[in-house]
Amino acid sequence: MTRTPFAARPWTGAALVVGSTIFFGINGVVSKVALQAGLATTQLVQLRTLGAALTVLAVAALVSPRGLRITLVQARNLAILGVVGVALVMWLYLVAIERLHVGIALLLEYTAPLLVALFARFVLKERVRSRVWLAVALSLTGLTMVAQVGRGVSLDAVGVAAALGAALALATYFLLGERLLRGIDPWATSAWSMSFAALFWTILAPPWRLDPTLLGTAVTVPQTTTALPLWVFVMWVAVLGTAVPFTLVILGLRMLGAARTGLVGTLEPVLAGAFAWALLAEAMTPLQVLGGAVVVVGVMLAETARTRRATAPAGPVPALPER
Repeated sequence: MTRTPFAARPWTGAALVVGSTIFFGINGVVSKVALQAGLATTQLVQLRTLGAALTVLAVAALVSPRGLRITLVQARNLAILGVVGVALVMWLYLVAIERLHVGIALLLEYTAPLLVALFARFVLKERVRSRVWLAVALSLTGLTMVAQVGRGVSLDAVGVAAALGAALALATYFLLGERLLRGIDPWATSAWSMSFAALFWTILAPPWRLDPTLLGTAVTVPQTTTALPLWVFVMWVAVLGTAVPFTLVILGLRMLGAARTGLVGTLEPVLAGAFAWALLAEAMTPLQVLGGAVVVVGVMLAETARTRRATAPAGPVPALPER
């Protein structure tokens, strides 16, 4: 009996990616609770990247120890990937959810695939399907509905700028990571990029500047009367909110490929908005919900707009380790 190749199990891959979106979606709520408890965004992202880096490095050392060997040139490129595509995405996302509803922040950030398609068309001169223009129109229309432009509704300017900055950094991560993975082991890409992100934030926000008593502060779990120390929420963000979903996406990418993984990943802003509504009472108006759906459709079209050149070796886009 012939076994099905690992890369040919689409339903398993889809299940893994759906699982990652659930973890990432819950992470938005947990992160916001941690920020509201008194942690600064720089402190949370430093603890998050350090905890996730140690976890992913340990898994990579078990799964693919030889793959962790990299050259100096690869280390340089992975450092860029880690600082821009991981460290800045995480920080900008935290700034955004501190000032905006979690669902709105993710909708803005999730325009990254649209930016990738436009960059591929106008800068890389790749052939891009005409549907990208429909994706642009839908995304802009949906975002206008989310912002409720013309109805006297104002969004926090810093929060919006942070979310759009996260989208730009995430697009950079997709484009650079796609190329790096053609010559570097996926586990090594994950582990080293996360490690460089952790080093970056450890230098900018040294952990010894954090008052350790803050981590012992009792924080109430949303929609319950149970109180847990703040460090429990931080551990969730680092392990269950970053390392675990990141690993699930990596495995899913091997089975689905980048395009289909991106399509399944559009569940994330939807789930994050639902969790924020259920746990944080961050309700969106019917018009904003409809606008969010329009944005998701636009992003799905953008995900399928790029066509890979025949001469380019296939390689998955690394997963987003920032939620």
